[in-house]
Amino acid sequence: MKDIKDLDPRELERVLSGWREPAFRAAQVFLWIYKKGAVDFEAMSNLPSGLRQRLKENFRVLSSKLVKRLKSSDGTEKFLFGLEDKNYIEAVIIPAKGRITGCVSTQAGCKFCCRFCASGVSGFRRNLTAREIIEEILYLRNNSSGKKLSHLVFMGTGEPLDNYDNVLKAIRFVNSPDTFNIGARKITISTSGVIPGIKKLAREGLQIELSVSLHAADEKTRSTIMPVNKIYPLKDLIAACREYIGKTNRQVTFEYILIKDMNSGLKNAQKLSKILTGMNCKVNIIPCNVIEELEVYPPEKKEILSFKDHLSRSGINVTLRRPRGADIEAACGQLRMRYEKKL
Repeated sequence: MKDIKDLDPRELERVLSGWREPAFRAAQVFLWIYKKGAVDFEAMSNLPSGLRQRLKENFRVLSSKLVKRLKSSDGTEKFLFGLEDKNYIEAVIIPAKGRITGCVSTQAGCKFCCRFCASGVSGFRRNLTAREIIEEILYLRNNSSGKKLSHLVFMGTGEPLDNYDNVLKAIRFVNSPDTFNIGARKITISTSGVIPGIKKLAREGLQIELSVSLHAADEKTRSTIMPVNKIYPLKDLIAACREYIGKTNRQVTFEYILIKDMNSGLKNAQKLSKILTGMNCKVNIIPCNVIEELEVYPPEKKEILSFKDHLSRSGINVTLRRPRGADIEAACGQLRMRYEKKL
């Protein structure tokens, strides 16, 4: 049985034409799935019963299973999905004033093994297909308040630019007015610093947001926190980001997770302000979630504010983002890691 999310409207039209159905039926099916949230063909009440039956015999809407759903006291919701091949992935709904953001995974596991992240603890399994990424988004939209997602971030388990083709295919799909119609400027790709992917993305002509996980401002510290730095060094990464800004005229966001006794001191802030001087960028500092298995803990409030204040005084556009969902194991890969340990 095929997954109907593998088809765009024109492809579904061709299938239905072969069944001697009018082309407008494809638009009706897309409306039911991507606007009304139907996951059962029988719910598509304005389709002829014979067509509903034939769709049911040939296609499915969902292929993954919801394994666990957790809701935080701050409104954040985390979903653990089981895939057909027994792999597990996570996705998150993050409500905030004036927006509802969906955070999705792009790989089952991760090969980059960042110091603060649980995603790579059990290793890398495989890339997600575009259809599996789209299914995450469909689940989140259908389970969000008012069945709406205003923003989308590719910031869950995995490295989006290591699964470039499937991620870009999913982005173009959800950006389409035929499906979720999420505006390009409300879609963010977060990367650990895969330079070839950043350069390729600069040539796409998309108005999406680029977020780079920096987390250190010197080569030694960054290599300790993020092993990817040994392949794509900080110096080259900053140069690639400046090139990206020049080609796209888009601001880059640098994510900086503060980890106690590792990258949160005043000297770290001084180094960071120095390498970002004159760049069209924003720094988003985030105290880390506690991950006891990785011995990762956030710094004290005084140190966090000192770090932020130094960047502000240096003319860097900086925001302080509080971690969300700490009471539901919301750090990337944390729920998946603990669930798989029980299997």
